[in-house]
Amino acid sequence: MQKESTGERIRLRRKSLNLTQKAVAEKISVSHVAISQWEKEETLPRGENLLRLAEALGCAPAWLVDGEGPILTVHSQAQAGMPVLAREQLSGWLADASQIEIAERVQTEQPCSATSFAFRLWDNALSPQCLRGDLLIIDPDLSPLPGDLVLALMEGEDFIMRKYRARGIDRFELVPLNEDYPLLCSSQQTLAIKGVLIEWRRYRDATKQ
Repeated sequence: MQKESTGERIRLRRKSLNLTQKAVAEKISVSHVAISQWEKEETLPRGENLLRLAEALGCAPAWLVDGEGPILTVHSQAQAGMPVLAREQLSGWLADASQIEIAERVQTEQPCSATSFAFRLWDNALSPQCLRGDLLIIDPDLSPLPGDLVLALMEGEDFIMRKYRARGIDRFELVPLNEDYPLLCSSQQTLAIKGVLIEWRRYRDATKQ
């Protein structure tokens, strides 16, 4: 029996996940034309594009290239990929992750808890280190150490990302890396740490090259 080609594996894997070419393209910051060309084998993904494609499709890069080895199947969060949440989904996920519908996942090799998640940063409070649109992976089961970047809930309703700074027993500050944003203190505001950053990613925008 003839083994599928790389393009056929890309197409079959995409369809098995009920993803359109446009949806895959948006996940890895390429045009939908590129996905079409890869599936038709007019060109093939290489390097970073191959890694990001495998991540978007939840499979091993080697399987896409030559069909060798197992396809990653959905038996656990680590295999299925880290859920990428919208900002408005964060409260729901932290309250009851099983009730949240996941539209996007990313792969990570970082050791993490089963309730870890990712999201795209919505402001520039952590610039120049992290910018709006960067992908941040958070583990809610970790306790912060001084200097960690943390996800916090302010006044019970607004999620923010800041650098953690201990200030005595049960007191801490949340420090922006961008001086245009205010310093927050647990003695003055109601602040709750909801997770610690374990991985940070910035994807190149291929449409601007």
